[in-house]
Amino acid sequence: MAKKINPESILRALGTVQEPELHSDLVSLNMIRDLEIAGDRISFTIMLTTPACPLKGSIENSARQAVMAVPGVRHVQIKMDASVPSDGRLRGLMQLPVRNAIAVASGKGGVGKSTVTVNLAVGLAQLGAKVGLLDADVYGPNIPLMMGISGQPHAVNNRIQTLESYGVQLMSMGFLTTEDTPLIWRGPMLHSVIQQFIRQVDWGTLDYLLVDLPPGTGDVQLTLTQTVPLMGAVIVSTPQDVALQDARKAILMFRQVRVDILGIVENMSYFRCPSCGHRTDVFSHGGGAATAAKYGVPFLGEVPLDIEVREGGDVGKPVVLARPDSIVGKAFCQIAGNVAAQVSIANANNLNTMIIQ
Repeated sequence: MAKKINPESILRALGTVQEPELHSDLVSLNMIRDLEIAGDRISFTIMLTTPACPLKGSIENSARQAVMAVPGVRHVQIKMDASVPSDGRLRGLMQLPVRNAIAVASGKGGVGKSTVTVNLAVGLAQLGAKVGLLDADVYGPNIPLMMGISGQPHAVNNRIQTLESYGVQLMSMGFLTTEDTPLIWRGPMLHSVIQQFIRQVDWGTLDYLLVDLPPGTGDVQLTLTQTVPLMGAVIVSTPQDVALQDARKAILMFRQVRVDILGIVENMSYFRCPSCGHRTDVFSHGGGAATAAKYGVPFLGEVPLDIEVREGGDVGKPVVLARPDSIVGKAFCQIAGNVAAQVSIANANNLNTMIIQ
């Protein structure tokens, strides 16, 4: 008669499987749910910390192998699910069901920050996350064009409703002005509109709220950090020294206001000729990775210079959606997964810090 399989033996086996990003085992991280044993058949759910987990397949395979090694087990059914943890450091500044607010900043204009933000937002949404995108670049609100959407938001019960495109909830000054209207505003007016976009907009329940900041380290950046409990920031730069100098200023600004740096994205990293395949480092190369190493922050990845990115932005269909299998589409998908992983790591680290304190 075959020995009966007990839950303890299955959990011991799963306790040997590490979550690669969080550096702990699935059982200790409380990622195993709904364990059921029916004879020699085992089923359970692995609850990931993000639907955008780049190592989802590896975790599932390791868990399956571990359980199949338990004597008597013949069949293993695994369901992969996700529950994005909330930033544990919320300071009571935002009474919204937003789990994680993330700034995307550059410190300098012309490095493709909004393009990166749009593709990250759509990439995360495609991976199953609930995503919002706040266009806080009030002087140059390009997000509506890049997301292929126009129109004016309306209010329901005194709450401004977002517009939606490609599964991403959107709010932008571009929805509230005409296409060519210049905004000539001073600091107090900027403060007021950012406050409204955060507090009076019905964002719904979001895993990630990406905030596209204007270049620099001025009024909008300061207002945002005072209004929104940012859990982290993504810094976008091109590889050349003049852009990286401003990227370093952005890193130091966020550190001064106690916002974690989730990592650096090197945009326009290189150009590969579509005809001959020759690679040219138009703006130098490797500066993003070197800066990340110098400041002790993650390097999230590099995005090549590609005409498809520009075309996608102009027609309102981000390249991560229009050409997901292209080199640049895959690069954005990988970076989206890396950002999600860094959010999970940061939340786990901060939770451990609060428990110790």
